[in-house]
Amino acid sequence: MLVKDIYEVLDSISPFSKQEKWDNSGLLVGSGDDEIKEIHLSIDLDEEMLEKIPEFSLIITHHPLIFSALKRVNFDSYSTKLLKILIQKNISLISMHTNIDNTHLNKYVAEKVLGFVIRPSDEFVVYAEVNMQFDDLVKYVSEKLNLAYVKTVKCNTFIKDIALVTGSGMSFLNEIKADCFLTGDIKYHEAMEAKSRKISLIDIRHYESEQAFSHLLMGLLKENLINNELKAIITASKNPFVFYKQGEPIE
Repeated sequence: MLVKDIYEVLDSISPFSKQEKWDNSGLLVGSGDDEIKEIHLSIDLDEEMLEKIPEFSLIITHHPLIFSALKRVNFDSYSTKLLKILIQKNISLISMHTNIDNTHLNKYVAEKVLGFVIRPSDEFVVYAEVNMQFDDLVKYVSEKLNLAYVKTVKCNTFIKDIALVTGSGMSFLNEIKADCFLTGDIKYHEAMEAKSRKISLIDIRHYESEQAFSHLLMGLLKENLINNELKAIITASKNPFVFYKQGEPIE
């Protein structure tokens, strides 16, 4: 099957035109005319993962390997080291980032992973009514996302409704109309800003909140890919962070 045939299927599932202006989703490595033997799905790329993937494969990641223009390719940075391997092994790369956040992933995590009933909307931010004590909500979310510890900002003891953006969503703070905002990568000054607005925060972390991407996309490909002989495999990259508690790593 050709890369361009897969690209057309992906574009019909989640149009690449829906990505944010700053994003770089789409076909990043390879040609639409490349013939592929396997599809591999992952939130990101890493060297260990690429060693295992055979030549003439297609990888579909959530995060783009290349965000901004490369002025040199010296194979001394994360993106250029992996680009070298991709090109040497004739591996194509498509990334689906904010387009699938917009159309599927935020809703999927809120509904299928966290079990909330979301408010029908075309907005990037997902809303749900939860009616829970804040402490109970933190415990519930931690268990569902398997968070060994969680960083929060507590402004209210009772939470009527939540807003959710997977990954790093604090740039949406000005738009949030909920008692509590669930997103990742929350910084200190962003937490201070949210507290001044009486918006509670639960940091659901970047990797943990988006790791459902591969399972989501696997299901969508099974529903939409006509060629059932083409094998799709979840080949997940590893979370780069290791968390410690009192000097001991948390498994």
